[in-house]
Amino acid sequence: MFKARHINCAAVTAIILAVAAPAKALDFDVSGYGDFRAVSQPAMAGWLQGGLGKFRYGGSNSNLHAQGLAQGVLHLSDDFSAITVIRADQEEVGGIDVLESYAAWHSISDDGLGWSVKAGAFFPTISLENDDLGWNSPYTLTPSAINSWIGEELRTIGSEGTLRWHTADAGTFSLMGAVDCCNDPAGILMADRGWAMDDRPTGLFERVRLPDATLKLFHLPSPGRTGMFVEIDHRVGFYGGLSWQMPDIGKISIVRYENHGNPAAMTVNDTAWDTKFWSFGARTQVGRLVLIAQQLSGYTAVVSRGAETATKFQAGFLLASYDLGGIGLEDWRASLRGDLFQTRRLGVITSPMNEDGHAETASLSWQGFDWLRITGEALLMHSRRGQYAAVGVPSGELDQNQLQLDARLFF
Repeated sequence: MFKARHINCAAVTAIILAVAAPAKALDFDVSGYGDFRAVSQPAMAGWLQGGLGKFRYGGSNSNLHAQGLAQGVLHLSDDFSAITVIRADQEEVGGIDVLESYAAWHSISDDGLGWSVKAGAFFPTISLENDDLGWNSPYTLTPSAINSWIGEELRTIGSEGTLRWHTADAGTFSLMGAVDCCNDPAGILMADRGWAMDDRPTGLFERVRLPDATLKLFHLPSPGRTGMFVEIDHRVGFYGGLSWQMPDIGKISIVRYENHGNPAAMTVNDTAWDTKFWSFGARTQVGRLVLIAQQLSGYTAVVSRGAETATKFQAGFLLASYDLGGIGLEDWRASLRGDLFQTRRLGVITSPMNEDGHAETASLSWQGFDWLRITGEALLMHSRRGQYAAVGVPSGELDQNQLQLDARLFF
């Protein structure tokens, strides 16, 4: 599983720990959870198994699934720490993989100017929805299409810095920027599979399954896999953003991302894609009601057989989550989310890879104890994609539904 061509996050962790070794007083914390769920899943094989199903689960003989997530935090000082997040699940080829491994520095002043820096391998600061451990959402089991894709295809392997200006009357203004490598294949799933919705971000050392139907369409052998966090063209990618946050009002943010990939570059096993997008997000809270909205639009391109193929993609969602303690149901939370998404193969009017779709998610969770959260979720999706004809859906329109009952035990 640990290929030399991948960024060596074990080395990143070793460097972090080497820096930590001389410290006289170390504080090491471990937290995480075990996740156990029963799933009523679609008959069509999911994309993780090489199918065109849009969810994490689908076409499997088993309706019972389990995974575990653990985070280790080594506190070197009040403003410097080292963090590693690992996951073990049934879908992992090697059983265990790393999701993040990085060092973090931050100033401890809440007045005037403040700053923070991350270095290593970590999720980019883009989402206002997925702010739980391991790129999870506290509101639903399955995140939005936008944040599902970010977890699947993006990881910052480099450094990200944020400068914050705290004001007494106008809130906090933040300027964020990052440089990274090793995310050259980002965009391949969007172009070859389209949007999906799942709560399983790609492991740093994982090679992701590509859709069998896409490989067949382009006369390529299957099954096929791609690395996601691979350096191919020796170019540096970057992203940056602005945000404003006001107590009792909310937060708005804008991010520009470019992996700066050379779409003509490739290795024996992997291909670089040129991927860029804008993301706009807003979040507010009115009493016990949380509202989050996000819109993302972008472009990805690759050169294949001497010609460039480009895909335009866009999606948006609106999430509403209500703490039911306001109506006497303490420890309960209800959440609803609507997603819209689309892809277009540029220069081809009737490409089978064009996609239009929408999804609705309803979630109800109970956390009566700090160590236990139980969640039920219903996810309904309708999508139109000509590629479905290759798997026995001649109309090109597909309805998929998924029900989940989940117990998450925290430690």
